[in-house]
Amino acid sequence: MRAVDILMKKRAGETLTEAEIRFIIDGYVKGEIPDYQISALLMAIFFRGMTAKETAILTETMLDSGDRMDLSGIPGPFVDKHSTGGVGDKISLPLAPMVAACGVKVPMMSGRALGHTGGTLDKLESIPGYRTGLELSEFRKGLIEDGFAMTGQTARVVPADKKLYALRDVTATVESIPLITASILSKKVAEGADGIVFDVKCGSGAFMKTYNDAKALASSLVATGTAMGKRVVAVLTDMSQPLGYKVGNFLEIEETLDCLEGKGPQDVMELTFRLGAWMLVLGGAAETIEEGRARCEEAISSGAALERFYRNVVRQGGNVGQMLKRRGSWRSDFARELKAENDGYIESIDALDIGLAGVYLGVGRNRTEDNVSPTAGFIFEKKRGDLVKKGDRIAIAYGKDEASLDPAMALARKAVSISKEAPQPLSLVIEEITAP
Repeated sequence: MRAVDILMKKRAGETLTEAEIRFIIDGYVKGEIPDYQISALLMAIFFRGMTAKETAILTETMLDSGDRMDLSGIPGPFVDKHSTGGVGDKISLPLAPMVAACGVKVPMMSGRALGHTGGTLDKLESIPGYRTGLELSEFRKGLIEDGFAMTGQTARVVPADKKLYALRDVTATVESIPLITASILSKKVAEGADGIVFDVKCGSGAFMKTYNDAKALASSLVATGTAMGKRVVAVLTDMSQPLGYKVGNFLEIEETLDCLEGKGPQDVMELTFRLGAWMLVLGGAAETIEEGRARCEEAISSGAALERFYRNVVRQGGNVGQMLKRRGSWRSDFARELKAENDGYIESIDALDIGLAGVYLGVGRNRTEDNVSPTAGFIFEKKRGDLVKKGDRIAIAYGKDEASLDPAMALARKAVSISKEAPQPLSLVIEEITAP
């Protein structure tokens, strides 16, 4: 078998066999097939696409390139949630302990901030002492005793994905839906999930800006996950506005605590309950979405979810006392106010501009090696639909240093649009896609 023949076949739009996909991906991981041939394959896939079966085989091949989480001996079910990224998207933080309190185990392997999208690991590590680099034994113990654990991807998990993503980034093939699907699913299956709820963001602050692109990705994730024998659902959600009132690292830990205490922002609570309900349905802990939501609401109102979160913080080395002591007061010394420039209703606060402003402030990073600030970010006092007068404070921005504030505030001012008429309400959940 020759790599060039496989390239020619995919260039012509033909379907690759399992043997061909495994030959070229395995050869690349072993260093037997060069970057330039894989780059050609990626471009051919970008233009010609892949069938659901091809994408499933690619995902399995990538998965087999490294270690899988060994969850044998732990009673399931195991259900996780994956978000395609956003601004103020702290949903995983209240969601995992809430679902765990309902009897479904959540093995969560998360990532870091890159570009304008926030990172779950960075938020967790803003808790004093919290560790996200867990050994498998620690991960297993957290699942057994707390019902969930939060860790980062190790070098041994899906190494093919790391190598392929690095090439995609420099060959203009990042936006390929089959390649995105294989990248996401290979990591989720590696962590041991039986069921997965995909939160596919749509809007200015999302990777997929349009409804059609977001639906195409959601449909691919569902079709491929189903072909791999997983229980999956994709929920298309709006990411044109930041989620919640706080955007940052420790700031989003604060809002997580608000949610676990049952007093979080309406949009964050709504999405947390919806995704949680689906996780319970996929895990067999609820027969309907309505029953799943009721159980999730009970886990919050009873305090069971908050108690699980505290247990997890302690288990992963965090200091609950210090976290609570810093709540509401741990802020950067470098701050500036964002004020309304005229009277009217806030028509929109563009999520992308706020996310990019957050990168300047120190919330996110442009390169993987960049540091983030735990105390940087935005606290909003007004959101879409609120009536404001000229000079009213819309938000406070906190920066890593004084120099970060000028470019961040320029973007923040650009993000806010004020109109004379109140905007129509937006639906946070746009559509839900299930397996046929």
